Amino acid sequence: MNWLSVLLENLNYYTVFILMFIEGSVIPAPSELIVPPAAYCAAAGELNVFLVVISATAGALLGSSANYAAAYYLGRPIIYRFANSKWGHLCLLNQEKVEKSEKYFNDHGVIATLTGRLLPGIRQIISIPAGLSKMPFWKFAFYTTVGAGLWNCVLASLGWWLHSFVPMHQLYGKIEEYNKYIQVAVIGIVALVIVVVVLKWQLSKRKAKGNADG
Repeated sequence: MNWLSVLLENLNYYTVFILMFIEGSVIPAPSELIVPPAAYCAAAGELNVFLVVISATAGALLGSSANYAAAYYLGRPIIYRFANSKWGHLCLLNQEKVEKSEKYFNDHGVIATLTGRLLPGIRQIISIPAGLSKMPFWKFAFYTTVGAGLWNCVLASLGWWLHSFVPMHQLYGKIEEYNKYIQVAVIGIVALVIVVVVLKWQLSKRKAKGNADG
């Protein structure tokens, strides 16, 4: 994608916002190739790392909101038809991925909108089941902002850290290398969060039942 290469070679707050808007929608543009290089530039004094995270999170929220709105107003039949179409496949989308995101959302409830932003393969399309389920937009926006913000902070920290010992021409290779470890760690954290939430829900349910019986 020539347009993607041009944007990546000219990273600033606007291009970070645009790329993360694209990443938040169904068009493939991995955040791992956007935020760490921008944070790397920030560590070199070319940008402000806090504005990088804010720009990236705002772009992710707007892109995800576009998915949410499409799913909310168009409904499941049209979304699935698009996923199975030529254009959907060009966006690396298919029915299996949408079904996977719906299952994750249905299994974990509204918290899935937050935790899903941290998971590869789910991150870009978790907004679709949120829209299909008619989740209130304020909840969707809140959880998406928190989830995207956390993920962008992780990626920005990686880029900032890599600046201290990695030359620019080796940056993308090192990002790919360390991203594998980050994904494993994040998946572990997400699993822990889900376990804690489920346990708290079960305890509150038992407590409410006990009060009702008493």
